[in-house]
Amino acid sequence: MSTLVIVDLKPKPSEYASMMDFVGSIIHETRGFDGCQDINIYSENEGEGVIFVERWENQQKYEQYLAWRTESGVMDKLAAMLDAPPIIRFAVDANI
Repeated sequence: MSTLVIVDLKPKPSEYASMMDFVGSIIHETRGFDGCQDINIYSENEGEGVIFVERWENQQKYEQYLAWRTESGVMDKLAAMLDAPPIIRFAVDANI
């Protein structure tokens, strides 16, 4: 069963364009990472927030991906562009 991952980011107003350019330059790596089934990125209130809606094979695959992004320095670079730490939520199909 796949896992839905929702990542909520609050960019610094002065960093929104730079952050979106940065994300755009690396998103192909995310889409190609083992276990990533889908990822879409949404802008909230003209850049006030950015929401990643991702579908992963399972939470473990996402955690492997996040560890890789952390080790490679991407998360530190992204964190410098944010007003608050990212909020990451996991959900599985409730089968209702």
